[in-house]
Amino acid sequence: MIRINCPFCGERDHSEFGYGGDGSIEYPALDAPAEAWHDAVFLRENIRGRQLETWQHVNGCRQWLLIERDTVTHEIHSIQACHPGARAVLESGQ
Repeated sequence: MIRINCPFCGERDHSEFGYGGDGSIEYPALDAPAEAWHDAVFLRENIRGRQLETWQHVNGCRQWLLIERDTVTHEIHSIQACHPGARAVLESGQ
């Protein structure tokens, strides 16, 4: 079982979260050629080890999180809010 320490709600079971996918993907501009979108969506590496992922706390605060997780051991190395505004609030302690 994976435990995720949500920065808003505290430590929770992974069953409260929805996996969003590879967090390192940089998507092209909306008007980019179809080939650029094809590559961004379908050509992904199958990483063994640390990977940056997005997860949504679906059964909690509903925030999107950027999580660095080891795909072999499932150890979580870092967690932060995806949205820069939410990250700023957490960092300021408000």
